[in-house]
Amino acid sequence: MFADRAKIYVRSGKGGDGHVSFYREKYVPNGGPDGGDGGKGGDVYFEVDDGLNTLVDFRHVLKYAAGDGENGKKRNCAGKNGEDIVIKVPPGTVIKEAESGKVITDMSGTNRRVLLLKGGRGGSGNQHYATSTMQAPRYAQPGKPAQELELLLELKVIADVGLVGFPNVGKSTFLSKVTNARPKIANYHFTTLNPNLGVVDLEDAKGFVIADIPGLIEGASEGVGLGHEFLRHIERTRLIVHIVDAASTEGRDPVEDIYAINRELEAYNPEIAARPQIIAANKTDMIYGDDDPVGRIRDEFADKGIPVYPISAISGKGLRELLYAISRRLEELPPEPVVFEQEYFPEDHRADGEEPFTVVYDEAEDVYVVEGPRIEKMLSYTNLESEKGFKFFQDFLKENGILAQLVALGIQEGSTVRMYGLAFDYYK
Repeated sequence: MFADRAKIYVRSGKGGDGHVSFYREKYVPNGGPDGGDGGKGGDVYFEVDDGLNTLVDFRHVLKYAAGDGENGKKRNCAGKNGEDIVIKVPPGTVIKEAESGKVITDMSGTNRRVLLLKGGRGGSGNQHYATSTMQAPRYAQPGKPAQELELLLELKVIADVGLVGFPNVGKSTFLSKVTNARPKIANYHFTTLNPNLGVVDLEDAKGFVIADIPGLIEGASEGVGLGHEFLRHIERTRLIVHIVDAASTEGRDPVEDIYAINRELEAYNPEIAARPQIIAANKTDMIYGDDDPVGRIRDEFADKGIPVYPISAISGKGLRELLYAISRRLEELPPEPVVFEQEYFPEDHRADGEEPFTVVYDEAEDVYVVEGPRIEKMLSYTNLESEKGFKFFQDFLKENGILAQLVALGIQEGSTVRMYGLAFDYYK
């Protein structure tokens, strides 16, 4: 079964907690702090595997998690880092945030390996918090939380040319004649359920890749007949080739067929409908009488700049002229395939909901604890021993609403406030 969409859950590793311990040895009863740091959590990577061509494996495994970092240990021993996880996907896979549908990364072109989620940083052991005024800190930093995301994976076929057309117009026959592809061919509507890729090799001209998109029907842009499942494969193509039944063997009007398909493309994605097009008027070997349907198609689309080439996929008539015309047109178009730009940045949407700082009251130790990434960063560049630095520190607490939160928690004068191993007495 061809699978081109999958929804999975991924999680990076949590950072290990820092350890609280003190050096103990015979005749050294009051050794200093020696708590080790926690290990870093494992990262989540996505990597292209050219041996894959579907997302079917993701139908069976829905959750992927990197290893957690190990907690720190005594005697300054750090915990082990968590193991990274590498998730293999086929080329052309677009990774989106499931809820918003926004693109995180497009695994195509030179984008072969991506670090999607970083593991949490390990917490510092209490050895880092010893100061001249606090030589026996009983505090260690907890490890940073893991990151998690629900992802939508979409496989969008990478090809230069996309073949479109109603069922039974001869697309599969055409592809089998001009490429190395071997699509199943039968006289049934929607006989082609999987996008088929084929490579066209030409003498004295540049070859190209064709994707046979399953036959479209009216309403495909609304999902009728698995329309959305198939239309997404045409999003990367640089040139669209309409295959139409010029002989009207099933009673349909080839001109109206082209307009109907263009309406579906426009409804699904106007950018796709605006791409260059070529019309291949197929089944010319079955045109009888004085009727000239190819001329009528040419007259209809001449002012729109869409060239028309009469062919017979069965006999091979006109195929050479069409293929070289496609090659020439591709040479005129930008060589870069369509790459979907990043719209969602996981680092800006932490799944753990981590706040820039937290203010809590530790009833067991009767202290108020203020911590978080913003606090930690501020303390790293502030010299609290200088008058100017301490003034900045006080202003920071006030401007960021930390003092207001302490008051809301009922702090009284003389109460102790702890910030990453530093302790302060609170006074208004």
